[in-house]
This record gives sequence, C-alpha cells and structure tokens, in this order.
Amino acid sequence: MDTLSQLKNELQHEYQTTKKFFEIYPEAKNDYAPHEKSMKMMPLATHIAEVFEWPHTIFKTSELDFANNDYQPKKFTTKEELLKALDENYRQGIDALENANEENLNEMWALKHNGQELAKWTKYGSIRHGLNQITHHRAQLGVYYRLNDIALPGSYGPSADDPNF
Repeated sequence: MDTLSQLKNELQHEYQTTKKFFEIYPEAKNDYAPHEKSMKMMPLATHIAEVFEWPHTIFKTSELDFANNDYQPKKFTTKEELLKALDENYRQGIDALENANEENLNEMWALKHNGQELAKWTKYGSIRHGLNQITHHRAQLGVYYRLNDIALPGSYGPSADDPNF
C-alpha cells in the first residue's frame, strides 16, 4: 500500500469517528467551556471539522501565515451546519489526497506568523500533523461531553458508555 492510500484510509477512519461525535453534538451547549482559557464547544467542533480540509490547502500551497491571510473562522450554531461542514471539508481533503502523487508528499510546507517560521515539515508531515490535530481536538471535545454527562461514542474501540463494554 502506498503512503497516499494509507493517509486516505486514516482520514476516512477519523471522519467516521468524528461524525459519530458530531451526530450527538449538544446545540444547547455551544458556548460551554470548562475553563476561561478553553475554547467554547462550537468553535472547537468547528475547528475539528475544518482540519479535514487541510490536505487540500497543504497540497496547493507552500505555507500558511496566520497573520497574512484572509481566513475567518466559520460561526456555526447548529449541529446540521457542523455536519455539513465536516462532510464538505472531508470531501476536499480526500479529493486532494486522491489527486496527489507520492512525490508531492516530499515537498516542504511551513506554518508562519507574520513571516516568522513557526514549524516546517514535508507535506506528508504536515498532513500527519493535521491528523494528529483531529485526534487531539476530538479527545478534547470528548472531555467537554463527559463533563456535560453526554455519553461518548467509541473512537478506537468501545467507550465506557458502550452498554457491551
């Protein structure tokens, strides 16, 4: 199996798992945050959905400069908007992986802030970083759910909320 196929399989698995989390998203808790320095629940979920698009951005650019771009975070209020964004961003990410070739994975890609390089990886490393971000932030969302007594779906096996566990 080639590297692009492995990345597509992993993105697909993360999409299916994230979709389970979003299908039970509690709209009444959009502004919930466990701490004043924590993201609120809907912006956190929105960020997770947006990360699925990252392979598309990574393959078509050589860098992302946080201070010098026109990105504006989406502001969702409903579970349906969140699920739609997840689906659209996933499709863009998968399409980018399907249209890339193995050599593209060796090209360099950087994160910058006002021209200062914060991190630099191969495009493969950048996509791996994005997959790690999905896992990290979905686990964070799981803590928010747990603190609000929302039963968690399994991620890589059953959760403690699975009746067969």
